[in-house]
Amino acid sequence: MECISIFDMLKIGVGPSSSHTLGPWRAAERWIKELKASNIFPDVKEVHVHMYGSLSLTGKGHATDYAIILGLSGADPEYVPIDEIHTLVESVKKLKKLHFGGNFSIDFDPDTHIKFHRKFLPFHANGLTFEALLNSGIKKTKTYYSIGGGFVVVEERKNAKKKIEAFHTFPFPVQKGTELLAFCEQEKKNISEIVLENERSLRSDTEIDNQLNRVWETMLECMYIGCHTEGKLPGGLNVKRRAFEMHRSLKGELPYSNPEEWLNGIRQTEVKFRQILQWVSCFALSVNEVNASLGRVVTAPTNGSAGVIPAVLMYYLVIENHAGNFEHIKQFLLVAGEIGSIFKKGATISAAMGGCQAEIGVSSAMAAGALTELLGGTPEQVLMAAEIAMEHHLGLTCDPIGGLVQVPCIERNSMGAIKAINAAELALGSDPKEAKVPLDKVVETMWSTAKDMSSKYKETSEGGLAVGVFLSDC
Repeated sequence: MECISIFDMLKIGVGPSSSHTLGPWRAAERWIKELKASNIFPDVKEVHVHMYGSLSLTGKGHATDYAIILGLSGADPEYVPIDEIHTLVESVKKLKKLHFGGNFSIDFDPDTHIKFHRKFLPFHANGLTFEALLNSGIKKTKTYYSIGGGFVVVEERKNAKKKIEAFHTFPFPVQKGTELLAFCEQEKKNISEIVLENERSLRSDTEIDNQLNRVWETMLECMYIGCHTEGKLPGGLNVKRRAFEMHRSLKGELPYSNPEEWLNGIRQTEVKFRQILQWVSCFALSVNEVNASLGRVVTAPTNGSAGVIPAVLMYYLVIENHAGNFEHIKQFLLVAGEIGSIFKKGATISAAMGGCQAEIGVSSAMAAGALTELLGGTPEQVLMAAEIAMEHHLGLTCDPIGGLVQVPCIERNSMGAIKAINAAELALGSDPKEAKVPLDKVVETMWSTAKDMSSKYKETSEGGLAVGVFLSDC
């Protein structure tokens, strides 16, 4: 089984979709890197990109064409200025020129050089092929698959051996929940401590803390931006941003000038019982409204489900523990990342393969388990909480209206966050020995459900709300 770091599960990138935006973007970067390694990059005269399956069916709504253009232009999704994205893309469309890899210009018309094919490739629902025409007239092609959460693979998985070797260097290699619990018992450690030891085999404590802090700061900034941006989301559905007004009604006269002051101010505000759910919903909605507008978010484990974990972590900091600090945030993210990796190894985090249960369901399980450890739960209760959260997302379909990550996607983050909190409370009040369904069984069940699910409910906009609601009515 491959090595999966928590930073594989929690990636910083640009919305609206980790599989349809971040994945193709990274695939373009990877292809250029391979062309350079083969010493044929300078000889590229023309480039064509072919997208298949779900990437084609919902690609326009998921900004896959934007991702391809930006990736081929050498822009980095972690650092590209968000307010320059539209300008960069529109320039390529207008001039029909691409600054290939950030090195030299080639002719490139997105309308003809990016092709959408309804055909599904056998290996995965999200396939894309890059084709380079060299000055010599020779064509070079390479096919990649965006398998969810920003992960990109090729069919032969040549890099898998390196990943497997890294996995076996982990002091505590984990594939299933039972293995994780066994290590916790053996070492007398909680889950976050086991995960931290694995991460230490890959990088230093300073690197771990710095990267986790970057992840958290990105999440916090994303919520801040979402709560302070009004208007309608792009894409044609005319979806109104709701986090702005919800936040305004909740915050009152709270004074602040930046995200940190904002967080500290909320923590000092008396929150009434009814407002708890409103705040959680506001945090979740804010993230996914930013995601839907090509903002910067953290895959957790995907862009479409990016709001659940930040919302539940904010719930802990704002409601449960006003003295919560970076060590608590670190603990939360370590546990969440590990639970997400168990689902990825045993099932999928790709909506194109498993429906929305693979996105919102997994994110809710990740958040539920992480919250449970912070609230003093045992490792057994942590996995019980994750199982409860997923159990009540089984069968959830992915049916985005208009192929946009907006309806019902944004609201589902709010529901996933609330379910995660409820699952944690249920687990903390229960004896795991009496649980009827272990985490590994729900992972297995989720995967079998995914395989049974009709393809029209897997991010194709060919079933459910996507066809039940007419765009003219929106």
